[in-house]
Amino acid sequence: MLAKRPNVGRLLAGVAAVCCLVVAMAGTAAAQKAPPDPQAYVKYYVVTAAYQGQPENLTEIATRFLGSGERSAEIYNLNAGRVQPDGKSLTDPARLNRGWYLVLPWDAVGEGVEYGQVPSGTKSPTKAPSPTGTARPSASPSPSGSPSPSPSPSPTGTKAAPGCTAVAGSSSRSDWAQMRLAADGAWDLSRGNGVMVAVVDSGVDGGLQQLSGRVAVGADVTVGNGRGDTDCLGTGTAMASIIAGNAGVQQAPVGLAPDATVLPVRMVGKSGNARATDAANAIEVAVSAGASVLALGSHVDLAAPAVTASITTALNHDVIVVAGAPTKPVTLPSPTEPKATGALLLVGGVGADNKLVDEYQPDTVEVVAPGADVTGIGPGDAGPLSYTGTRFAVAFVAGQAALVRAAYPELSAVQVEQRIQGTADAVGGDTPDTGYGAGMINPAVSLARTIEGEQPTGTGVSGGGGGGGGGVATLVLIGVALVGGGAFLALGLHRRRAYS
Repeated sequence: MLAKRPNVGRLLAGVAAVCCLVVAMAGTAAAQKAPPDPQAYVKYYVVTAAYQGQPENLTEIATRFLGSGERSAEIYNLNAGRVQPDGKSLTDPARLNRGWYLVLPWDAVGEGVEYGQVPSGTKSPTKAPSPTGTARPSASPSPSGSPSPSPSPSPTGTKAAPGCTAVAGSSSRSDWAQMRLAADGAWDLSRGNGVMVAVVDSGVDGGLQQLSGRVAVGADVTVGNGRGDTDCLGTGTAMASIIAGNAGVQQAPVGLAPDATVLPVRMVGKSGNARATDAANAIEVAVSAGASVLALGSHVDLAAPAVTASITTALNHDVIVVAGAPTKPVTLPSPTEPKATGALLLVGGVGADNKLVDEYQPDTVEVVAPGADVTGIGPGDAGPLSYTGTRFAVAFVAGQAALVRAAYPELSAVQVEQRIQGTADAVGGDTPDTGYGAGMINPAVSLARTIEGEQPTGTGVSGGGGGGGGGVATLVLIGVALVGGGAFLALGLHRRRAYS
């Protein structure tokens, strides 16, 4: 037991270091842009010489495939700047060249709509099965289908950067996920102001313009006294951009809760190798710092006893913990306090075709969110990249949880979870597939709908929907929470280890 005490001291020293740095917003991670990802699948259309005797244009294409010419702007935004096979690019919506490949929004339908990899150069299209057929190689065809290549699909097309193992992601991109969720419909009611979301993963590049003013210094529990606002692997930064990214010069999609504060807690270093003890410590640091929403990356093993104990701590403190649905048998944690109001929300990731990105354990998925070919921001100068994996679906749901907590600060974490589940859109038509849980999350409806019998019971989350100005106050509160929580964290870890 005495031999374990230095670990507690090291962690406490790390928490103290975070307190000293908590109001600083600096630090970048050098990164290189990744090469194109051959596994990026989107809907696209090959421009022909003419349609019904007239030259093709974006308005006509939008009317034909999307039902409204007004949606031509979406097609333009998806394709502006992309180099076409003839070396030119889209600049005028009324002028399209034969043979151009136009990426289409996820809901485009009609004769001529292809689904697969957008060809480069003059190569023939490499088609994937249609969205209603068999799943693409990176996804399971059904909740009980064949597994994907790895237990937790990671972004492909990575390239090493100086001092880092890899920058995860691909330069191919599609904004289908953000368009499908249409979170901007919720922003009149809430933008996540005053809510702190902890991202427990590889850290977050706090120097990015898209995350400016939204990332606290955080902590690096792998070394005990480091900061969490730098990132080599890139996955944590991508998660943070999905949660709270702001519009930037690179025209990346805005996060679901752009006024929320992200607390990065790094629990995996440059090697990408994760330890259960680091994951457990990261969760407890986030709780001590006052995060009311936890987004757990795929490096967190829910089956590890230390992780289970730390999640239990979070559940006892009215925290909503968002994690990927397990892919192996696991005993899930539950609160130990009689009146605890925390909640564990398990998420499955899907692609534009609603195919699951992993083979989750039966009856574990509670809601689904976009998790394949979703756009996030890479660290350093990587820019917008395409990512695939359950952790990115977790980020979308965590962003929605931030919106709800800001709009309804009087609700408990359990009630936030119920609101997210109760407003999800069932997947599977008239006979919803239970493998998708309650279905696809719907951020706007989760704020606007009146929930019958909902009685406020939570202790409340500071802030509210709409306005700005809560970022600095939140960071100050983080520092105060860490000062007061350091002793609590050290004592809790000491007790747990003493009796293990």
